[in-house]
Amino acid sequence: MYKHILLATDGSPAARRAEDAGIELAARLGAHLHVLRVLEPEPAVSLVADVIQGEVPALRALLHANEHLAKVQAAAAAAGISCTTEHVFDNRPYAAIAGAAGKHRCDLIVMGAHAGGGLGELLQGDATRKVILNCDVSVLVCR
Repeated sequence: MYKHILLATDGSPAARRAEDAGIELAARLGAHLHVLRVLEPEPAVSLVADVIQGEVPALRALLHANEHLAKVQAAAAAAGISCTTEHVFDNRPYAAIAGAAGKHRCDLIVMGAHAGGGLGELLQGDATRKVILNCDVSVLVCR
């Protein structure tokens, strides 16, 4: 059935439920798990200003993302699953997720459903919905 699962996570409560489901599913199927964390890139002007002021929020975000990926990888290893991790910078998480699924030849994407709403969703759209609409890979959505 599924042999290579892409687990998309951002560390949110919905994503953590997806992490648990993805690890359990990979263990049951004997599938490889590839965990992806998409980070929003820092605008160049902001990055330069932060460096001049001695602050680098983007670096803190990257360190936090790597710590989170390491925890997910450790949980997968404890379940006896082959697991790789990666982070990418992209303003369009849905495009990064769909691209990673193709790049790694994944046959299933596991991700959390985010309860959106308001102006942000109107302008940006829901990443989960966009992954479903823009990807040829099956998507398991965890609530």
